[in-house]
Amino acid sequence: MREYLLVFLVALSVTYLLTVIAREIALRTGAVAAVRDRDVHAEPIPYLGGLAMLGGLVAAYIVAQRLPFLSGSDEFVFDDAGVVLLAGALVCAVGVVDDIFELDALTKLGGQVLAAGLLVSQGVQFYYFPGPDGTQFSLDVVQSAVLTLVVVIGTMNAVNFVDGLDGLAAGVVGIGAAAFFLYCYFASAQANLTLATTGALLSAALAGACAGFLPHNFHPARLFMGDSGSMLIGLVLSASALTLTGQFVGMPTTEGNSLFVTVLPVLLPISLLMVPIVDLVLAVVRRTRAGRSPMSADKQHLHHRLLEIGHSQRRAVLIMWMWAFTLATGAVVVSLFDAAWVWWGLGSMLGLTVALTFVLPKVHRPRKTGLGNTGLPENAAVEGEPEEPVAGP
Repeated sequence: MREYLLVFLVALSVTYLLTVIAREIALRTGAVAAVRDRDVHAEPIPYLGGLAMLGGLVAAYIVAQRLPFLSGSDEFVFDDAGVVLLAGALVCAVGVVDDIFELDALTKLGGQVLAAGLLVSQGVQFYYFPGPDGTQFSLDVVQSAVLTLVVVIGTMNAVNFVDGLDGLAAGVVGIGAAAFFLYCYFASAQANLTLATTGALLSAALAGACAGFLPHNFHPARLFMGDSGSMLIGLVLSASALTLTGQFVGMPTTEGNSLFVTVLPVLLPISLLMVPIVDLVLAVVRRTRAGRSPMSADKQHLHHRLLEIGHSQRRAVLIMWMWAFTLATGAVVVSLFDAAWVWWGLGSMLGLTVALTFVLPKVHRPRKTGLGNTGLPENAAVEGEPEEPVAGP
C-alpha cells in the first residue's frame, strides 16, 4: 500500500507542477477556450491540461519501476501499463491538435479508434465475458476487439461529455480511479493473489494525476484539461478495468456479491462513469426527439440543470462528485463485501445525495449578485466543454 501511495503522490506532484508549463504552452499556441453561449466561463481559459496529466502518469510509471515491491512484479504488469500510457499519449496528441486547430468530430473519432486499436493489438483487451453464475464465455478475436473498442471509446466520450464545469471531469474520474484501486487491492488480498497488478498501478497514478490537476481546475479555473485531458483519462480508466480479464484466470474470489464480481470487467467502466453516461444518453435522446443531430450542442446537460434549480457552480460540481462517489463506491464495495451494513450505508448515502441535490437549493440559495446564481453573467459559460465532441456536448 505504501508504494501505491507513493505512486499516487508522484503523479499528483508532477501533474500539479506541469500545469504551469502546460498553461504557458496553451497561451503561446492559441489553445484557449473562447466564451460561447452554452458555456459558463466568463473569459477565455487556456486548454492543454492533458499534457500535465500525461506527464504525471508517466512520472508515476517510471518511479513505480524502481520501487522494491512493484519492480519485482510480473513483467506483464509494467508491459500492459506501458501500452496503456502509449495509447494515452496517442489520444492526448490528437486532443492537443484539436485544442489548437479544432478538428472535426470524425477525425477525433478516428484518433480514438486508433488509440483503442493499439490497446487491442498489444493484448490489452477483453479475453472473456463472465456470466452471472461464474462461468466464462471466451471471446474470439473479433468479439474481443469490438467489445474493447466500444468500452474504451464510449468511456472517452463519456468523460468528454461531463467536462462541462470547473473540476467536474477530473473529480469524477479521480473518484472512479480511487474506487477501482480499492477494488484491485482488496480483491487481490482477499483472494491471496499478488497485490501488484496493472489495474491497481494505473488507477493509483490516475487518481493522483486528477488530484494534482484539480487545484488549477476547480472554480474559478485557471486551466482546462481540454480534449487532450478528457480523452486521456477516459482511456486510462477504461483500460485499467480491461486488464482484469487479461491478468487473472477468472475474476478474483471475494467476500462480496458474486454476481457483481463476475460482471465487473464490464460493470466497472459503466458504474464509475454512470453520471456522464446518463448525461450522454439523455443528450442523444433529447436531441434526436427534437429532430436535431446528436452531435449538436445545447445547454441542457445535467450540470446546466443543477445550475438552473439553484445550485452555485461549485456546489453543482460537489453534488455531481457525490453522485459519482455513491455509484462508483457502491459497485466496488458490494463486490468486496456482502453484509447488511453495506446496503444500509449505500442507502443512506443515496438518500443524502438526493436530498442535497433537490432540497438544498430550496433552503439555501446562492447569494444574488446581479449576475445570476452562478455569480457569472447569464450568457457566461462553463469549463471547457468541447467544441465538437464525437457525440456532441
